[in-house]
Amino acid sequence: MYPDVSLHINGEWTKGAEGRNEPILNPATGEKIGTLAHATKPDLDKALAAADSGFKVWKKTPADTRYKTLRKAADIIRSRADDIAKIMTLEQGKPVVEAKGETLLAGDIMDWFAEEARRTYGRVIPARGENIYQLVVKEPVGPVAAFTPWNFPINQAVRKVSAAIAAGCSIILKGPEETPGSCAALVQAYLDAGVPAGVLQLVYGNPAEISSYLIPHPVIRKITFTGSTPVGKQLASLAGLHMKRITMELGGHAPAIVFDDANVDVAVKVLSANKHRNAGQVCVAPTRFLVHEKVYGDFVQKYTDASKKLKVGDGLDKDSRMGPLANTRRVDAMEAFVADAVQKGAKLETGGKRIGNKGNFFEPTVLTNINNDMRIMNEEPFGPLSPIVPFSSFDSVVAEANRLPYGLAAYAYTNSAKTASAIGAAFESGMVSINHHGLALPEVPFGGVKDSGYGSEGGSEAIEAYLNTKFISQLGI
Repeated sequence: MYPDVSLHINGEWTKGAEGRNEPILNPATGEKIGTLAHATKPDLDKALAAADSGFKVWKKTPADTRYKTLRKAADIIRSRADDIAKIMTLEQGKPVVEAKGETLLAGDIMDWFAEEARRTYGRVIPARGENIYQLVVKEPVGPVAAFTPWNFPINQAVRKVSAAIAAGCSIILKGPEETPGSCAALVQAYLDAGVPAGVLQLVYGNPAEISSYLIPHPVIRKITFTGSTPVGKQLASLAGLHMKRITMELGGHAPAIVFDDANVDVAVKVLSANKHRNAGQVCVAPTRFLVHEKVYGDFVQKYTDASKKLKVGDGLDKDSRMGPLANTRRVDAMEAFVADAVQKGAKLETGGKRIGNKGNFFEPTVLTNINNDMRIMNEEPFGPLSPIVPFSSFDSVVAEANRLPYGLAAYAYTNSAKTASAIGAAFESGMVSINHHGLALPEVPFGGVKDSGYGSEGGSEAIEAYLNTKFISQLGI
């Protein structure tokens, strides 16, 4: 049911030149389910040579052909959604319904970038003299090195690969070692759709070794990374030394504000669902719940009740609504966050412990009596922990919402058009959603500000990072 996972270099699946590998574990059981091949320097050299030659072919391929290839890939991955979802659940843990939704969304993202391939418009600039033509043209930036995380093994990779292919670039994708199977299935969909050998490579291995080799290499002209802020800063620094264009989608610590005039039932339902999606291992998950003191007690009770009712179990169980954490490191992190908060005075409304001694299951956890000295209010939890804090005024809650250096996503609930407008303007965040959860659609921008990175991986802005702008001034003879 779960395949061993190989590298893909220059049109071939391969085990790697030096035979290195690592086990792939099921987070629901802790058992080995497969083996992952590792790339080393000889493999990376082959991937770089292939990407270089692949780019020379693909950049000359008509945009309409790139469009048709991506549309075909979208149809292929949709047709395989059930099988890919099971692979993803086995390696990552999320409920299979979430895994299938992620796979189907990949098809929509491919469709979006297919259309963008045909719309990389330039322009004509009126000249100051006769018989002069001033043209702005868009050209693919070159071979891309992409680094993607384990929490959404298809969703993050599909944005980078589709944008590169749409723009006419080749790409080396460094996939996630802990969740490689679904990422490999994504790559296979592109290949089966007709993406030529050399245009798309897939490698796994030691992340630090791969990034330190690919980023400075002269073949690579663009870097795109999704992951933690500390690692993102290191990679951005390395890319800057070599003047490489970069897109960074980094960590977050999203405030979720519930004003006194909000519909508390709606806020609880939407926030709980999005907090516990993928067991809270989501960069845009709500993480600091800031609730007006007038509705604080009502919100805490209803949100706690919703957390207690959440069915936690193996993602392959159709009744499970939250699966295990992806690895034992996340369980250790959750226990450390809770211990720190309780030691500093927090009250556990529910949860706070791992579930059983098999797999990486952790209880949905609600904490009150929170203060800003606690780690959970300053570090991205990346798990099913919900600290709830009361506030009394608009100015005070804005100050708290913007206190941290993160700026990826922010949420608010209110029935006042005036308040909605004011809080939308006041958030220091790349993305804001009010009275619902409306982020990460293919057609809308996706990216952060401050320490949450820069650049967009969605909307019409996304493809720009894969294109160079060239100005041509021509005097007619």
